Amino acid sequence: MSSVTNILFLLLAVVVSGALARLTRFPLPLVQIVLGAGIAVSAVPTVELEPDIFFLLFLPPLLFLDGWRIPKDDLLRDRTTVLELAIGLVVLTVVGVGWLIHWMIPSMPLAVAFALAAVVSPTDPIAVSAIAARAPIPKRMMHILEGESLLNDASGLVCMRFAVAAMLTGVFVVQEALFTFAWVALGGLAIGIAVTLVVARGKEWVSRRLGEDTSAQILISLLIPFGAYLAAEHFHCSGILAAVAAGVTMGFTEQSGRALAVTRVRRAAVWDMVQFAANGMIFVLLGEQMPGLWDKAGQTVRATGHAEPWWLAVYVLAISLALGAMRFAWVWTSLRWTLFKAVRRGEPGPKVSWRLVAAMSLAGVRGAITLAGVLTLPLTLTDGTPFPARDLAIFLAAGVILVSLIVASVGLPRVLRGLELPPEPSRQQEIDQARVAAAHVAIRAIETEQHAMGEGQADADVYTEASSRVMELYRQRIDSRAQSLEASEAHSKVDQIERRLRLAGLRAEREEIFRRARGRELDDVLARKLVREIDLLEARYTG
Repeated sequence: MSSVTNILFLLLAVVVSGALARLTRFPLPLVQIVLGAGIAVSAVPTVELEPDIFFLLFLPPLLFLDGWRIPKDDLLRDRTTVLELAIGLVVLTVVGVGWLIHWMIPSMPLAVAFALAAVVSPTDPIAVSAIAARAPIPKRMMHILEGESLLNDASGLVCMRFAVAAMLTGVFVVQEALFTFAWVALGGLAIGIAVTLVVARGKEWVSRRLGEDTSAQILISLLIPFGAYLAAEHFHCSGILAAVAAGVTMGFTEQSGRALAVTRVRRAAVWDMVQFAANGMIFVLLGEQMPGLWDKAGQTVRATGHAEPWWLAVYVLAISLALGAMRFAWVWTSLRWTLFKAVRRGEPGPKVSWRLVAAMSLAGVRGAITLAGVLTLPLTLTDGTPFPARDLAIFLAAGVILVSLIVASVGLPRVLRGLELPPEPSRQQEIDQARVAAAHVAIRAIETEQHAMGEGQADADVYTEASSRVMELYRQRIDSRAQSLEASEAHSKVDQIERRLRLAGLRAEREEIFRRARGRELDDVLARKLVREIDLLEARYTG
């Protein structure tokens, strides 16, 4: 019963954190950490985290959703920069910061130091978005950060897995590691893709024959990342990469458009809730674990060969500075290399701005994945002895998360304010062409359906009149795209006015429905149905 109570308190803290973040204008992750610490010092018992269960519950859905929603075209456009950050920087971080940690703390085995360095290498774009709410990140930079996070989550956690395996077995052979890495990585990717494709084909087969059940479709989408993760782990492959690959594949399979519109709307809402709850729970858990970690500070600091707890702060700051310096140097080098290649091709290369390099460096915030990864360090070695320096590694990782959040909270909005990037290519022409083409196809489909419905009917003129009214809406769309720029701007202004009027009407409709429901003039079920229809229309006009 106490476990259920703990979970409810943590979820309540996640709910309250959103309002407090808006009230105080502090970044949401920091507010959640403070609330977690408040829960820990209250009468609520501390949550005992089982590493494997923690990893399974939180990471697969978050990684799956990142892969599902990431803009594929933007990821491919900036693939070189993304890969340099997500793989090259991660390898440099594992080796460089790992040796630094082992040099500073000789009592921490080298394999554990590498594991800690690997787990602090992934970045968290969700934390960055929360921090930069008052100074929005340019779209292209955010796409690069999202792509980097998607891939460095996998690369960093796979590196951590190898380091932990070396600690548990005491053996590390380069040739075997390379072969194992290939099996782990390629196998995980293949399993993630296969699971999603099999599930997608099965859903389509059932839906064609028995109809689509929206609730079941949403539940299936929630189960896919866990299925991919568990299947990959069963074959000793990377469940992390399997979850990422499953998400990316899900994004492509959904382009078939076979799901019902209501399924897509409700599923998006459910996944938004899952993302908010899972990320919030991780940060609240971080705060909830901090007092316990601090209580162990005396024992933990003795593992470093010192007696004073302030040495822990020294190590956290040293690791944070090393991470920041490496990221700054790597980003600057990557941008210079991109400029050099552009000049070699005869293209005008973008100017390397120090503010841009600083913004990309400060955006390397550690968050949910780092905490989830470090908490999965084994409790014991294979012989049953405690895992060496586990509490110290968790404390240092938690400290790095806090420092990166605080530094980014202070510095990132200031650096981003007024930062100019190369302009994004306009996609309006592409959008207009797609809308006109869709309108032409819609008119042909309406004509075909009208003939089929009116054939042999005595009142065929009714079908013709109705189809004409519907097709006129599409013809107006086609005509509006063919107008001059001035006329198009005028039409856009009319659209804005019409949208505001429609929204005012919809809100008045909804208020009247609620009034009739409160006065028992309308059945509750019918009221919910009508309000749902109005909500969907309002979402369309405010989207």
